[in-house]
Amino acid sequence: MSRGEPGPGGRRAATRAKPTRAAFEIGGNRIPAGTRATVELPVSVLANHMPVSLPVHVIHGRKPGPAIFLSAALHGDEIVGVEIIRRVLRSSALNKIAGTILAIPIVNVFGFLSQSRYLPDRRDLNRSFPGSERGSLAAQLADLFLTEVVRRCEFGIDLHSAAVHRMNLSQVRISPDSSPRLIELARAFGAPITLTASVREGSLRAAAKALGVETLLYEAGEALRFDELPVRAGVRGIFSVLHALQMLPSRHPAEKRRTPLETSESRWVRAPRGGILRTFKTLGEAVEKGERIGVVSDPFGEVEVDVLASVGGLIIGRTMLPIVNSGDALLNIAHMRDPDTAEEHVGSFQDALESDPLLDDGDAGT
Repeated sequence: MSRGEPGPGGRRAATRAKPTRAAFEIGGNRIPAGTRATVELPVSVLANHMPVSLPVHVIHGRKPGPAIFLSAALHGDEIVGVEIIRRVLRSSALNKIAGTILAIPIVNVFGFLSQSRYLPDRRDLNRSFPGSERGSLAAQLADLFLTEVVRRCEFGIDLHSAAVHRMNLSQVRISPDSSPRLIELARAFGAPITLTASVREGSLRAAAKALGVETLLYEAGEALRFDELPVRAGVRGIFSVLHALQMLPSRHPAEKRRTPLETSESRWVRAPRGGILRTFKTLGEAVEKGERIGVVSDPFGEVEVDVLASVGGLIIGRTMLPIVNSGDALLNIAHMRDPDTAEEHVGSFQDALESDPLLDDGDAGT
């Protein structure tokens, strides 16, 4: 007797096949519900005839839910996000995912291989969106990523670090006109700082928003380095967003996450002259307006010029180079009404990351 046909006494059999989600389609590939696969999207061919592709790891859950992309290394030397996505993908919690995750740990393959922020044509990929199928190499890669990845999603998390020779405190950035839902997701991410900042023209965030795909930008650590606390903060933040989107069942329903500090103003303090920089403050520390936070001196120590805080707040970015020229950006200060309380908040956040065994490599989200 076939399933669904009348049984004895004319009654239909009670057993019915459960409805199955449609396969997820990308780049001409079909990923069935309840499976995961890595898809290679062709990008270009090198001068030696070696093909270059954009690898996208797709996790297509059995249950319906939103589609979200996780991207890193749009700037090829910003590799903190590569490690964050690697740890996320290793978690067994993703076996229970509802919806779909598109994970792209290395978007700028060319820059990643050459340890450079840029593509071979010296263009900045994150200033090349929405791109063009017939444009420059940067434009073609931007167009491919937007067409094949972003258009298939409802949300995105784009992972960055500071530029080379700089370091950022873990922070999430959103635009001033973000929707209430994106604001809630930023709070759910749980980085110590949420900074409201204008979206740059040509950026992935701007192009995604034009398509109705809202994106969180995570900034943490420094270029060409894996910094453990920023990695842990990113891993925890992504899983917190997945919980908030109900793509994963809550692991700790009663757990209360720390509310991020929110600000819409940050300001770089610049070198008053060229010389050798000595700083008295570092990331996560409070400063008062007018406070002496560093000194620039000549190599002989005969001339010293004070570096003064232009605003009271929290240091969220800094240069890592002691050799500076006049006008160089030295310390980035996020304005806070109560800097000392903000410093305590960041300290407790970092203590929690260091002591959380669930954020060890390979265990996150389980």
